[in-house]
Amino acid sequence: MTLAMRHASFWARFRLALGACCAVFFASLALAAPSVLVKDIRLWAGPDGTRVVFDLSGPARYSLTTLQNPDRVVVDITAARFEKGTLAMPAGQGFAKQLRAGPQGQDLRLVVDLTSAATANSFMVEPQGELGHRLVLDLAGGAVQMAAPAPKPAVAEPVPVKSAPVGNGRDVIVAIDAGHGGDDPGAMGRGGLREKDVTMAIARRLKAVIDKEPGMRAILTRDGDYFLAHRVRIKRARDQQADMFVSIHADSYTDRSVVGSSVYTLSARGASDEAARWLAERENAADLVGGVSLDNKSDVLASVLLDLSQGASMSASIVAAEKVMGELDRIGNVTRRGVKQAGFLVLKSPDIPSMLVETAFISNVNEEARLKDTRHQQRLAEAIHAGVRTYFYENPPPGSYIAQLRQQRDGSRIASAGAAGNAAAR
Repeated sequence: MTLAMRHASFWARFRLALGACCAVFFASLALAAPSVLVKDIRLWAGPDGTRVVFDLSGPARYSLTTLQNPDRVVVDITAARFEKGTLAMPAGQGFAKQLRAGPQGQDLRLVVDLTSAATANSFMVEPQGELGHRLVLDLAGGAVQMAAPAPKPAVAEPVPVKSAPVGNGRDVIVAIDAGHGGDDPGAMGRGGLREKDVTMAIARRLKAVIDKEPGMRAILTRDGDYFLAHRVRIKRARDQQADMFVSIHADSYTDRSVVGSSVYTLSARGASDEAARWLAERENAADLVGGVSLDNKSDVLASVLLDLSQGASMSASIVAAEKVMGELDRIGNVTRRGVKQAGFLVLKSPDIPSMLVETAFISNVNEEARLKDTRHQQRLAEAIHAGVRTYFYENPPPGSYIAQLRQQRDGSRIASAGAAGNAAAR
């Protein structure tokens, strides 16, 4: 064999060996690539849909497929595995009949068997507070409607509560919104108390107190542990033609020494932004503002109608919020005198006076303990009720039972004054 041939043979063997080493090296890199760990799977069912949440160790790539015959949704998470090898699946509810999972090559496949056809929407959520990376799957009504959810008296079929007075007049309707819920726990105290739980407890107590008041009735935007978008909460209040919207929350701050209650109404900036949205969307909406549809009005007239409705609503919100703030001040600290303004989305109904009550700072250890105390929850509910009641007795909605009581009271005063005048004349 010549020298040239030996050199050629050497380089051929070298290239072959190098290629084999590279193949082994890159294969080892692929095997060593960090997997996404699925730490937990949680499931909630509400009246409008079902939410499945996958708690992950980090950001993930995934694919979503909806299949029929039978109806099911398939989620494939790339390079993923369960944190502890296996994971117990949550029991089915709502649209989710059952959940199944298993490896699919290097990926993890999760299958949601459906009770009926449903539309699926998914998105990733960045870490927030105590919660890490999450993959959220929302299931809502598809071609086939979901079986009727369990009865919820707080969100029963809408009734014409603002019709002409019959008999003793209609009830004043107060929509109570328990903040957060489902996958959104809200703030969390050092002792583990979750905002979504304490707001639900106070909301239910407030409803019970209001329902005992003659001429007043309360509805809950949610009556369980499930997530509702802010605009869904507003829509439920408007569907019930509520006279007032009260959203219950518990505040949190990095400085754990901060304490006190506070009450918010919609800021002028927030109102301006919402007015623009309503005007822009009125062509495609059948919503009424103050009982008047905007879809067939000119731009100028629609703007004027919306300004009038929104202006009256904001003024009423401030007056009512001041009444509630005064009652809260009787049972404990308030952060500072005066109602605050902010652009909270949940306050943006253009024709319902709305307020957001931060009952206390759950981030403060002492206030967390008070929020956990059922007696203090009751005191908070009664204080909010007292403020709302005072507002409505001073500003009764036309056609309401409270308005008729005021008319009777004013009529009696006029009659008494007239009788006294006649007696003096004699």
